[in-house]
Amino acid sequence: MVALAEKKQNGDETYLTRKIDELGTAMEKMKLAEYVELLNRPGRLFYINFFAGVARGLGMAVGFTLLGALVIYTLQRLQVLNLPIIGEFIADIVKIVQNNLKLQ
Repeated sequence: MVALAEKKQNGDETYLTRKIDELGTAMEKMKLAEYVELLNRPGRLFYINFFAGVARGLGMAVGFTLLGALVIYTLQRLQVLNLPIIGEFIADIVKIVQNNLKLQ
């Protein structure tokens, strides 16, 4: 009876040891220590978030510019096709854009 209880206790300890090791490995993969260190240094956190925001904003500006240029280019090509209803609408849009570019 005592041997069975010791065997069960050793099995529980082995199980707990294995689970603690798995937990430690998971925490290392999450880089929890680095995250806590970052939270303890608010200046560095601000610095990282500021430049991430600048990069995100610059990316959106460049992307929107390229997308707008692509739309205008496509509209100009559709104007050449002289589609009945769409052609007039597109011609008006292109004229407005070209007039704005001349004014600047």
